[in-house]
Amino acid sequence: MQDWLTMTAADLGRGIGAGEIDPVALCDAYLHAIEAHPLRDRIYARVTADRARSEASAASARATSGQRLSLLDGVPISWKDLFDTAGTVTEAGTKLLEGRVPDRDAVVLENATAAGLVCLGKVHMSELAFSGLGHNPSTATPPCVNDVDAVPGGSSSGSAASVAYGLAAASIGSDTGGSVRIPAAWNDLVGLKTTHGRLTLEGVVPLALKFDTIGPLCRSVEDAALLTAALEGSKAPDLRGASLKGRRFAILETVMMDGVRDAPEAAFALAVKRLEAAGAIIETIEVPAVQHALDISGPLITSEAYGLWRDVIEAAPEKMYAEILRRFRLGAEHSGPDYVSAWAKLDAARAEYDQAAAGYDAILAPTAPVLPPNLARLIAEPEYYVTENLLALRNTRIGNLLGLCALTLPTGTPSCGLMLMGPPDFDNAILRLGAAAEAALA
Repeated sequence: MQDWLTMTAADLGRGIGAGEIDPVALCDAYLHAIEAHPLRDRIYARVTADRARSEASAASARATSGQRLSLLDGVPISWKDLFDTAGTVTEAGTKLLEGRVPDRDAVVLENATAAGLVCLGKVHMSELAFSGLGHNPSTATPPCVNDVDAVPGGSSSGSAASVAYGLAAASIGSDTGGSVRIPAAWNDLVGLKTTHGRLTLEGVVPLALKFDTIGPLCRSVEDAALLTAALEGSKAPDLRGASLKGRRFAILETVMMDGVRDAPEAAFALAVKRLEAAGAIIETIEVPAVQHALDISGPLITSEAYGLWRDVIEAAPEKMYAEILRRFRLGAEHSGPDYVSAWAKLDAARAEYDQAAAGYDAILAPTAPVLPPNLARLIAEPEYYVTENLLALRNTRIGNLLGLCALTLPTGTPSCGLMLMGPPDFDNAILRLGAAAEAALA
């Protein structure tokens, strides 16, 4: 039974289908593990035990009668606390929304429930999803699985911790600038940033609607494919036979390799060698549009975020963590013409990038240029918080700005991820490449 807590979601689903795992017993195993874990209150904001047991019981009955809804029917997962959950407090990690109770589930949660997934509860996150580090003094700061004194990455911090510590088979997070991929990488998980617009944001507390995306944090690429399909209500891509032989990849010398710290740099170099050994063709290219996109990002995400939240924030700014409040208020520094101009320039940068990357199956980069920073130092040194947050998010943020899909994989070096970035709407293709890369890295 203890092995259940470390199995992939797909393997748990196969066990249920074979009659080897009872969904009720599986649910109870996870609920007991959560209850007994010394760090549970830093990971879970709310455990929905009654809902989980009810859903597991229904999954058990379906399994017995041969009427399972999907491969993942009966598998327990956690949800970032910005997905509306009917009758359960959903606060998005901020005191500004304290006591907020939605009257219906987010659409992606409805879809997941329709596929038979079991909701274990809501996990902690960065305040209003506006930090790549995961520190949240307003509610709780989850731990990093590789260093309990370090931050876990954000903003889907509790999502990563719940899976990495064996307290959920998988978790669903959101990614506006790296918020799925950073915590996944720092906790040695797989994380998928879907193409913007693929998964509906209805019933999801927003940060910046033109950049917000939804994606899974999990233990395998297969899990990522199955979970994304469940969230969408679609069929997962067939990953069988995926190969790197003859596949063309590029490493962006522009920006993405600048300032990468020693451990992530070494892990990336070793990962590249393993992909090449599996038959991949890897080249280096320079694309000035990447730097152009970063240079104009200020008016884009911050202006939209502050525009969405200004009235709520300024009615009670004292309720917010000072660093997050400061980031939101940066949006007030830009005018309407600044915003329109930035979008015009970003559209041009996207077109230039798409042309330069068109001959490659994916772009490779270290997911995060830095290792998880020490929490005490982040608290004691505000300037360190700012520099580490910006550097942590730099590579992942490029994918959001350019409208790409992206996948992070564990490299085998703790807290060091390998990111594969693909064109918009090539999510299934990047998952197939990811499955082949996963095998090469194992």
